[in-house]
Amino acid sequence: MRDLGVGFGYLFKGQRWVARHGRQYGFGLIPGLITLVLYVGLLVSLAVWGADLVAWATPFADDWSQTWADVVRVAFTVLLWAAALLAAVLTFTAMTLLIGQPFYEALSERVDRDVSPDGTAAVSDLPLLRELWISARDSLRVMVRAALWGLLLFCCGFVPVVGQTAVPVIGLFVTGFFLTEELTAVALQRRDVRLRERLRLLRSRKLLVWGFGAPLAACFLVPFVAVFLMPGAVAGATLMARDLLGEDEPARDAATLDLTTP
Repeated sequence: MRDLGVGFGYLFKGQRWVARHGRQYGFGLIPGLITLVLYVGLLVSLAVWGADLVAWATPFADDWSQTWADVVRVAFTVLLWAAALLAAVLTFTAMTLLIGQPFYEALSERVDRDVSPDGTAAVSDLPLLRELWISARDSLRVMVRAALWGLLLFCCGFVPVVGQTAVPVIGLFVTGFFLTEELTAVALQRRDVRLRERLRLLRSRKLLVWGFGAPLAACFLVPFVAVFLMPGAVAGATLMARDLLGEDEPARDAATLDLTTP
């Protein structure tokens, strides 16, 4: 159970790191703000022209009475906007990470240099377009896995009692796991750790991942909170990535040796 607290600690340390480095925090806000403006624009456009889109997509209702046609089309319009809002919530983090790849790479690298004993950080030698392609491809794979889990949990939600109690909690932990994968990928991909190996690392320390990801997923349920927490989340995920790879163990061992050696 110790890993659960350690994971939450990385979430707190990441936010504390960006709080101490105000310029880096402002730098890390840019991708989230860009994504927010993009999504708000799309949702507003859908709210303005959604009714016209639904009317175009439902020609079968033209022959109905005006009352029934209006009722059906209004219902479809509301469902369409609700589905778009849900999709925006589910994809916001992945889209922010994709748009912010150069920003978060730089932020993660600065965290690495700051906490590294020798002041160095792993640097990717891949071209930017190649990195963006790998990030987009891996994000799509993770989203497919998350969607399958979401479908399973949605079906389980119809089970009496369990669906209203256990399923939401399980869903929060599942969301936290995949959210952590997306965030740690910034630092791990820079170290040339591929998706399959990243998933193996995270599964080997599930309590650590849940301690970090579950509280963050709960916070991200609040609209717009993701924008302001994302820089600190990337910083905390970078610290966690170092832990997963054991990069700080030599420094800890050396410190212990210095303390115990006469």
